[in-house]
Amino acid sequence: MSLKDPNTVTPTRRKRVALVIANPAVSPTTGGPVGFWWAELTHPYYELTEKGYAVEIFSPSGGPCVPDAMSDPRDPSGYSSSDLISMGFIATPSLAALVEDTKPVSALTVADFDAIVVAGGQAPMVNFESATALHEKFVAFYEAGKLACALCHGTAILRYAKLASGEYLVKGKTVTGFANVEEDFADNAVWSYGVLPHGTHLMPWRIEDELKALGANYIQAGLWRGFAVRDGNLITGQQNFSGAETARAIIAALGE
Repeated sequence: MSLKDPNTVTPTRRKRVALVIANPAVSPTTGGPVGFWWAELTHPYYELTEKGYAVEIFSPSGGPCVPDAMSDPRDPSGYSSSDLISMGFIATPSLAALVEDTKPVSALTVADFDAIVVAGGQAPMVNFESATALHEKFVAFYEAGKLACALCHGTAILRYAKLASGEYLVKGKTVTGFANVEEDFADNAVWSYGVLPHGTHLMPWRIEDELKALGANYIQAGLWRGFAVRDGNLITGQQNFSGAETARAIIAALGE
């Protein structure tokens, strides 16, 4: 006779997600510091952990990471002042500490996770080109049939991710990412405040233009609208207001 109670419920293994944020960089256009965007970390983190997922935070090089200033709800600009989820994360010492000592992507074991999510901010547009370990890990998730996900300017990873065949991962895929209309909005804002001379783009290149050039079917939902799209095991979110949508697409794909 078995000693195991047949009525005992054996919980399934917790889903595990590797969430990658950018290391600090210097903008080649403004000369100022750039980093990750708080909401693109905190909103997916909230959605996923609420469903019982385990989330670990990585960065291409590891170590401390810093946010883009305007993504901080406490910033004098007030741009993100209504972001209560990020404010709650920042105000919780155990969570805020997670960005102070991130693990390097090179230490990420693909077999240990169900999905990778690459968050955005301004830094990915500057330092993801040299983040070769991130390129390799992102493709490894995809080619293993696991979820490979990117959000906002984090979709910069798709400019560099190549399959074992040598083709760009994004070729022929339906994707989204920071839209040209949103880049235009940002450019007009920095021009009006005198941060950059009129006609100078804030970003050194544009997500929408580059993904289309690589053969992607790029789509978007309009200016600042939360939106994510799934094409097989590739999930992309449009911009910083799409963190929850991106996470929900992951949960729909993996289950609770």
